[in-house]
Amino acid sequence: MDEFPGSEAHPGPDHQEDRRLFLKQSLALAGLTFTPFPFQQADGAEPPLADADKIPLSLSINGTKRRLAIDPRSTLLDLLREQLGLTGTKKGCDFGQCGACTVHVDGQRVLSCLSFAIMQQGKKIMTIEGLSNGTQLHPLQESFIKHDGFQCGYCTPGQVMSAVSCIREGHANSEAEIQEYMSGNLCRCGAYPNIVKAIMDVKTGGQAV
Repeated sequence: MDEFPGSEAHPGPDHQEDRRLFLKQSLALAGLTFTPFPFQQADGAEPPLADADKIPLSLSINGTKRRLAIDPRSTLLDLLREQLGLTGTKKGCDFGQCGACTVHVDGQRVLSCLSFAIMQQGKKIMTIEGLSNGTQLHPLQESFIKHDGFQCGYCTPGQVMSAVSCIREGHANSEAEIQEYMSGNLCRCGAYPNIVKAIMDVKTGGQAV
């Protein structure tokens, strides 16, 4: 009877012994070759990272000049939230994709999670905390309240900061134009139609932003 392609006759006893010896030697060598490298310390703890030397930084935040000593690895977002307590600026995705961390740097909107703090030497930073005038809310803050431009409110600071830039830069001439400009600010609650209405209301009302 013909055998299936690739099949072999049953090996004899001597062949089986040789095969077993070969397999044992191969496994032993494999065990030596693929011994895992000890990435962790003997006690299982992660090796500590070295502390970076603090470096001086001088900038203006919400109209107040600040002189600071910062870790050069700190982002602008971490500086604002963790060192200065300005937690109105939110940490969302931390990858520059949601817009929750939007602030103004020298009048331009910036994603603070993607910008190192040391890059802001001598610059003027504006956060949501500095947008109002004392107890008087900014026109866009009032308009967001009037038009229910938020639900949970987590993305709202970034939305408002981008909305200010939207009007200032002349991109609020139609709902479609506003939607395009604001597309980098995500709202998980889906308040987009009301956000557009809030911006259009301030734009058409001619209020200074």
